[in-house]
Amino acid sequence: MDGIALLTITVLAVFVGFEVVSKVSSTLHTPLMSGANAIHGIILVGAIIVAGQAADPWVLAVALVAVVLATANLVGGFVVTDRMLHMFHAKKDPVKAGAQPQAGSK
Repeated sequence: MDGIALLTITVLAVFVGFEVVSKVSSTLHTPLMSGANAIHGIILVGAIIVAGQAADPWVLAVALVAVVLATANLVGGFVVTDRMLHMFHAKKDPVKAGAQPQAGSK
């Protein structure tokens, strides 16, 4: 494939991905992020394999950049998923948790 065809496929994939993700309801974002994290893990493993088998220095450089970006994407996905899961935790009642009521409160 020539460069124009690859660029066209990439641009179309970006548009389709944006449309698919923007239509997801907020209750499904956590499972979607978990699935995306699994995909990013596979991408990270592939980037590490490419970096390990690189013969040319420029291929090694691009592979190492891919490893760094895939790692950042994977960690960021887990951070976002963790923050989203914390939104579903119930607020603790201080009286039920064993805390003493503040002085001056009834």
